[in-house]
Amino acid sequence: MFWVLLLLLAWAVAGTACTRLCLAAVRTAATGTDTGRGHDLTLYEAAFLSGGPARVADLTLVSMAREQRLLLAHTGWATVVDPRARDEMERSVIGAIGPEGQSRIAPVRSAAAGADAVRSLGEGLVRAGLAVPDVAARTTVASGVRQVRAAALAVFGLGAVALVLPAPTEMPRDLVAMWFALPLTLTLSCLAIARVEVHPYARWASPAGQRLLGVLHRRANRAADDHSMLASVAVRGIRAIGEPELRAAFAHRDQLPRE
Repeated sequence: MFWVLLLLLAWAVAGTACTRLCLAAVRTAATGTDTGRGHDLTLYEAAFLSGGPARVADLTLVSMAREQRLLLAHTGWATVVDPRARDEMERSVIGAIGPEGQSRIAPVRSAAAGADAVRSLGEGLVRAGLAVPDVAARTTVASGVRQVRAAALAVFGLGAVALVLPAPTEMPRDLVAMWFALPLTLTLSCLAIARVEVHPYARWASPAGQRLLGVLHRRANRAADDHSMLASVAVRGIRAIGEPELRAAFAHRDQLPRE
């Protein structure tokens, strides 16, 4: 009856992994469940909830470029046209470009994303219950999903070992397989539910923040003005930029400048 010990081990592995994932999902879903009602997201807030600090920097660059206060060349260079910043985000971008008024987009984007203004924005969203508190919390659910995947493989392996064991047993092999199919079904079902229910909350936005992003995205789809275009950039990133030349400027953002 050695296969019974393997079955108990399979249940222990599957039960532990699925319980951890469920607890992580509950903690994530509890973040800001009753918050955000009546709150209208700013474009900067939407950008942070959709793509984090880097998205805020991208949105600021695009917004300034469309207002012709910043020139983003298709070669990957940013040039200040109007040095008067309208808010802290724009001040961070202009400061990152430097006193010469020209710089590569990649270092500007990196410096603006790490600025105090973006950090304060994220902290405010966390206090409002619209953003997930920290990186560790954002990765908890993803770690739980990986553990359940590993548990599913472990259960399958233990079941295979139980079926190929030469030890005599009174239990037919098809019934042994059915017993191991139960914890395997548990892990696979847990993964399927997590993919549908948990995946949207695995990055920056809490469930409350995700709902507000959905409202903003629907409004942007119904309108066709400049604000709606910037809202699309905030939610979807630079792939939502309509101008080919402006999109080409960001294609160079991760390239280092040549000496």
